[in-house]
Amino acid sequence: MRDLRHSVTVPVIADSNNGNIWEDLRGSFAMADCDADPGITMWARRYTQNPDRFESQIAAAAPRLAYVQQVAAKHHVAGEFALLPWVESQYRPVAGGKGMPAGMWQIMPSTADAMGIRVNRNFDGRMDVPAATDAIMALLSRYHDDLDDWRLVDYAFNAGEFGVKRMVSQHGTPPAEPVIPKMPVKPVTREHLVKLLAIACVIRDPGRFNVSLPSLSSEQRLVKVSIDNSMPMAHAASNAGMSTDEFKDLNAAFRNGVVDSDASPYLLLPSGRAQQFRNSLLASASGEAQSVPGTASLPPLGAALSGATSDDDTPKASTKRHAGSGKTHTVKSGESLWSIARLYSVDIKQLEQWNHLQGPSVKPGQVLKVTPG
Repeated sequence: MRDLRHSVTVPVIADSNNGNIWEDLRGSFAMADCDADPGITMWARRYTQNPDRFESQIAAAAPRLAYVQQVAAKHHVAGEFALLPWVESQYRPVAGGKGMPAGMWQIMPSTADAMGIRVNRNFDGRMDVPAATDAIMALLSRYHDDLDDWRLVDYAFNAGEFGVKRMVSQHGTPPAEPVIPKMPVKPVTREHLVKLLAIACVIRDPGRFNVSLPSLSSEQRLVKVSIDNSMPMAHAASNAGMSTDEFKDLNAAFRNGVVDSDASPYLLLPSGRAQQFRNSLLASASGEAQSVPGTASLPPLGAALSGATSDDDTPKASTKRHAGSGKTHTVKSGESLWSIARLYSVDIKQLEQWNHLQGPSVKPGQVLKVTPG
């Protein structure tokens, strides 16, 4: 049984626009598998009881899911949490009413205010996928620093960190088993964790549930594209070669039909549409459509697209090695198997296999093989 409290493997992705997102996601999972609790498989089967509908839903969610996965990796958050929006909203930009949660993360107004997410009559940052995702992943990372257990991180996300911290101070950190901690939380909070592990279960073993996971081309991956001027949303969508509805779905934070560059300095677009968007604006700026508002004084195209990535700070594969360590590494105080795997750009499971480990626990002074052989 893996120790659910500490372990997380962040996939090493040399190019964030290539690779199989499902393999990368599985490689970053840190919590229990399908058979750890009957409720997990029950919910996994419930999610997939209509295979065609599930496949359609996961295909629609895949571009956002891949983007969230990159941000989770940047913040060293367990991969299961890239699936949180499935539990919350199925990655849809849900518009919240007054005092209600909004966005694919279902963030309450008070939480948005505490996190520094801008919400006003013209712009709702809870539906700004890059900003809200980065804020949530930073929050989850901090929860893990404080609670040291990914299961409790999910409880804190659903029920509030202070209540969970009080429970831990009263009852202690729960053991690895049962997988769903028996703590005095509301049934909905316990079920939230079960649902999260259930969708991860489907991703782990889709064939078990008679479903297939979609491929995601590099053109479908979402990128941030810098903007310098405000413009009507319909005009921005036209420049990107998208319908207004498609464009709004990805940029739902803009509430009044205008892309406001003062509210957000970027748009979220499929990679395959980013070049067309910038080219269209440059053509307008050069005189083909001088009367169109918001298209003047654009920067050179190369500069404009230099920040168009899934996530500008996505970690690259590291080749750093300790001097003189050769093919082994001596564990230092405070190091974990995950941090060592990241240092040498290898998978945590490889380290476990090469060193005949039964789990991710290591001790200071322990000598580990960091290459096969």
